[in-house]
Amino acid sequence: MLNLSPRMGAKLTNAQFANLHTFLVAARHLSFARAAEELCLTASAVSHRIARLEQSLSLALFHRLTRRVALTEDGERIYRILQGAMGELSEALQQTPQAEVAGAIALYVRPSLAQCWLVPRLANFSARYPHISLDIRVGNDNVDFRTQAIDLALYYADGEFPGLVGSKLMGEMIAPVCSPEYAHQHGLLDTPDNLRHCTLLHDSLAWHNAAYDAEWRLWARHHQMDALLPERSLTFDRSDLCVIAALNHGGIAIGRHQLVQKRIDKGELILPFGNFTQPGHYDYYLVHPPYAAVPKRLQVLIDWLHECATQPCTPAITCHKNLTTQG
Repeated sequence: MLNLSPRMGAKLTNAQFANLHTFLVAARHLSFARAAEELCLTASAVSHRIARLEQSLSLALFHRLTRRVALTEDGERIYRILQGAMGELSEALQQTPQAEVAGAIALYVRPSLAQCWLVPRLANFSARYPHISLDIRVGNDNVDFRTQAIDLALYYADGEFPGLVGSKLMGEMIAPVCSPEYAHQHGLLDTPDNLRHCTLLHDSLAWHNAAYDAEWRLWARHHQMDALLPERSLTFDRSDLCVIAALNHGGIAIGRHQLVQKRIDKGELILPFGNFTQPGHYDYYLVHPPYAAVPKRLQVLIDWLHECATQPCTPAITCHKNLTTQG
């Protein structure tokens, strides 16, 4: 156990800057061994550097547990400060002589949202901010900002992000969608009860920890149609793949308004049971770690995304009378 002397107004020295960098890497990995690999040091050297830093600052930065380390409250505070300071320094070093906003941003997005909403808009961002390099990464897992080099995440979620900063980007509504041919073949425009004879197209990873049929169940409960859901199904791990299957008459999918409206406008998909509704509380959120000050390059991206989200969406084309919703 560290023997820390009473704190007497600790001051940074030249040697402590190297130790702070070692701490930053170790805190990001929560592992002295992995920090040693990144820094080309031994784990013992990393441990000694951090111990010297703790001694000089009179602060315990890590809890040394049996097979791992964890940040103390002071360690978490110092880590967040260092993260923000390093981000600001990196941004300052990358500024052009004309002081244009510049740098690299890693943006993590749900695959369907990237495909159907974000990517078609990116040419505008690149033209407006030519000195910002965007690295778009997609996936269905939630990001570990501590260990992954991600600056900002765009989730379809319920708005709960413990320990992170989340802001609502735009709302979402859902409704079953299918091709006109499929609706005609199964008599869906005449009788909603015929849903029981259809093939349901499921996004098995609609949101974090969702059941494979979560969206269909959410919609059906809202409209009191649980008993009509058939067992026959095709399951994907992306909403846009469900939509592609629906376009090709493979079944009926839960469509998200922000992602399928253009298909409906073109007549490629229809809403056999009425317009979009919001039966749950799932929307699109921008999520990032707490920053003392959000880096300018990241702030312009956040502002641009909000600008895109406020652009009006064409009203839905309804192909059947609205269902009576409950509650």
